[in-house]
Amino acid sequence: MRFPPLLAVPLLAATIGLAACGDDADRAEPAAATPGSAVPSASTLPEAAGPRAQVPVTVPAGMTAAPFDRPRTLELPGGWTASVYARISRARFIAPTPDGNMLVSQPSTGKVLLLKNGQVSDFVTGLRQPHDIVFASVGGRQQLFIAESHRVMRHAWNDGDTTAQPGQVAVDGLPDNSTPELRGNYGHYLKNIAVYGNTLYVSIASTCNACVSDTRSDPQRATIYTYDAAGSNAGRKLFARGLRNAEGLAFVPGTDELWVVVNNRDNTLVPDDRDADGDGRGDRGKRVTAFVDDYPVEPFTRVVEGGFYGWPFCNPNSDNGVRKMPFHRDYELNRDGTAADCGKATPIDVGLDAHSAPLGLTFTKFGAVIAQHGSWNSSRPKGYKVIYFPWTPQGPGEQRDLVTGFLEADGRAWGRPVDIAVDRDGSLLVTDDAAGAVYRLVPPAA
Repeated sequence: MRFPPLLAVPLLAATIGLAACGDDADRAEPAAATPGSAVPSASTLPEAAGPRAQVPVTVPAGMTAAPFDRPRTLELPGGWTASVYARISRARFIAPTPDGNMLVSQPSTGKVLLLKNGQVSDFVTGLRQPHDIVFASVGGRQQLFIAESHRVMRHAWNDGDTTAQPGQVAVDGLPDNSTPELRGNYGHYLKNIAVYGNTLYVSIASTCNACVSDTRSDPQRATIYTYDAAGSNAGRKLFARGLRNAEGLAFVPGTDELWVVVNNRDNTLVPDDRDADGDGRGDRGKRVTAFVDDYPVEPFTRVVEGGFYGWPFCNPNSDNGVRKMPFHRDYELNRDGTAADCGKATPIDVGLDAHSAPLGLTFTKFGAVIAQHGSWNSSRPKGYKVIYFPWTPQGPGEQRDLVTGFLEADGRAWGRPVDIAVDRDGSLLVTDDAAGAVYRLVPPAA
């Protein structure tokens, strides 16, 4: 849960495959709430600056390797500018440091990198697939938490640090590809975290597309657990379950409301007698492309203690809209309703496009910003953009596009956004692990 200082940015027992929705072996990032900071409000939206426009991406000399070996444009609200701030291969999650720089995770190399004044250097190396990065005050001391695939490390932070202080183990023994029972086969081994007060939240994603075994393991998968943020493997507690791959854990500023985006399951069979393929006959129990393309939606939801969010037995039913949806029984794992009572599952607040693979979730002063990494389990591209929800007293308003344009005319992606951070000057930094880039997006007032 990476929450920078709040800034006035003007925007805002069978196993069914080891599939990954869009990205599915790596995902999003968290945000820790700062108690006492203001709750976002729905004012001064991006489109207030003018209609959306095609904006050329400025690329500095020395950063013009593919895909920037040809001109690129992004569609942004009017008045915004876009540039490549840094080139980092497979850049994943990004977190502002308390002294105004950025840390970027690079699971593929086992590094967390320091991004300072556009220059990139090693901050810590030799890690096992580091993913999420969170700063939080714990016990009166500023701490840096780094989530590896098998553990979470805690490092004291001093302003001016250019390499990591010696670390302490906050949580150890998390399941990943090294877990013997899985024999190197784990679909979503990267870990996402958040910190609120003295509590560390850890998302342990599913090993599979849909399977019963994850609900019986220790620890359970497709869950969020809590731990003592100041301890070492202390105070473990199951917080919520049924979240197949919860990515951007983030607290609404000034509250204890934990929100997440989730990568839901793939290749779902038709749960009822609808004519999904248009041949005039019911398709219950069939895999139909036209149905799979839009089902099930990816949850963007508040997570409450003791909540059950459906996976793998119940899928959100978006037939009548994507807010507070009821659930269908999963045809493969809960056809008769005996595995789970879907009527008692916790309603999902908002459904995002199926297979859009939401990763990073960041709260700004004016709303929630989400990076959608993009689809694989869809016959037409989904995601590949950055969206936002203006925040209201009731929660998320209507979804709006913030950044689009990562798709070629033939539907192939030249870029895939991962995460978003707010810089001190009010600009947004967006990581892209396909293009190997960090973009700086500057709104008119920044």
